[in-house]
Amino acid sequence: MKNTLVLLLFLTGCFSLFAQEDELQILSFKEYMSLVKQNHPVAKQAQLIGEIGEAKLLKARGGFDPKVEVDFDQKVFKETEYYNLLNATFKIPTWYGIDLKAQFEQNDGYYLNPQKTVPENGLYTAGISASLGQGLWINERMATLKQAKLYREQTKADLDIAVNTILYDASVAYFEWLQAYKKVRLYERFLENTIIRFKGIKTSALAGDIPLIDTTEAKISVQSRELSLKEVQLEFIQKKLELSNFLWVGNNIPVELQPGVFPQRDLDFVIDETLNITGFDLANFEVEEHPKMRSLSYKVQGLEIDKQFKGNKLLPVIDVNYNFITSEPDDLNTFYTQNYKAGLRFKMPLFLRKERGDLKLAQLKLRDTEYELTNTRLQLKNKILAVNTELNTLEEQNVLVSELVVNYDAMLTAEERKYQVGESSIFLINSRELKLIDSQLKQIEITNKFYKAKAKLFKTIANNPDSL
Repeated sequence: MKNTLVLLLFLTGCFSLFAQEDELQILSFKEYMSLVKQNHPVAKQAQLIGEIGEAKLLKARGGFDPKVEVDFDQKVFKETEYYNLLNATFKIPTWYGIDLKAQFEQNDGYYLNPQKTVPENGLYTAGISASLGQGLWINERMATLKQAKLYREQTKADLDIAVNTILYDASVAYFEWLQAYKKVRLYERFLENTIIRFKGIKTSALAGDIPLIDTTEAKISVQSRELSLKEVQLEFIQKKLELSNFLWVGNNIPVELQPGVFPQRDLDFVIDETLNITGFDLANFEVEEHPKMRSLSYKVQGLEIDKQFKGNKLLPVIDVNYNFITSEPDDLNTFYTQNYKAGLRFKMPLFLRKERGDLKLAQLKLRDTEYELTNTRLQLKNKILAVNTELNTLEEQNVLVSELVVNYDAMLTAEERKYQVGESSIFLINSRELKLIDSQLKQIEITNKFYKAKAKLFKTIANNPDSL
């Protein structure tokens, strides 16, 4: 079975195509973008970002899981039981550097170490251990959990950016496909007009009403339009294949567009709704809510936690523990303060060079990310302002080029009427028609730029539309 399957885009169960235009099946922009978001491998890959964040948070929470430990050690040599050592511990880590612990110890044997001697029924211990220096206000498990929570939120912002990027690329591919399709329709229409004109001129020339040379010039116009049509048809096929790179269905099955499927022509209002940029107001846009800013902000917060943790390493290690012991755990009155087991551990490097170096590196990383955050804030403001200005300019250009097309069309119509009464020539008609074609091509180009500018606004504000 081939890896690439050619599927009908209107296949029931995959997705629906709506409307028909001139009996052509239309793949709407919204349906297309929805397909990309739901089925494209890169979009699915982006979903893994959020799952990674959840997995890291789950792992960090494991640092606070209660633990059960059982140690058993036995030695028998030449039929002599040297010792049997059993130690069972239940430990509950808490948020700060304090652990609650319960322990059962039972030891016996001929060569048992005297300090391991316990009552016949074993010895029970209940107590706490605490860090009074390093680890009291922040320790590795606390820092890891805090950073994991921030990382989860950061991955949500990164997910929006990743999905937004693939949707932007897909939308540009659709606009390029649409532009090529409009060019094809444009040259098809003008080729049809020139063929009709050629037939009329040929008939008139054979009747002796006009010079025969006019048929040659009219034939040249037909050939020229046919050549231009071939060029834009090739471009349309190329753009259609580029668009197919974004179309997938089911379990990573690529889709190839069928010959009878064409783009939706009028996207002026559809784009805003699909990309969720309707009514975008530059004045009310909050840059701090941008996914990139949120991602960097969470990164800064994570580095601040790392700096606090590294700074805490400058403190000495002072670990203390105190445990009540008894051989009768069923009777709480047997837990006397006279029966206890306690300990103290102190450790501190004399020069703290490693610790001071780690702290300095953490501070530099934090400062570097803060600079990046400041620079990104300015870049986003300027990018959004630039795109907004581009949209306004292209709207004005659209109005001008529409008027230009109307005027050139009027000039061509007038020239054709003048030719009918013998006051013009085929050369002038062709010149007027070329001007009209150029103006309509310019209109198609500006419209495409306008659509791309809307997509650029979508990418700049990093939307991840829920409606798709």
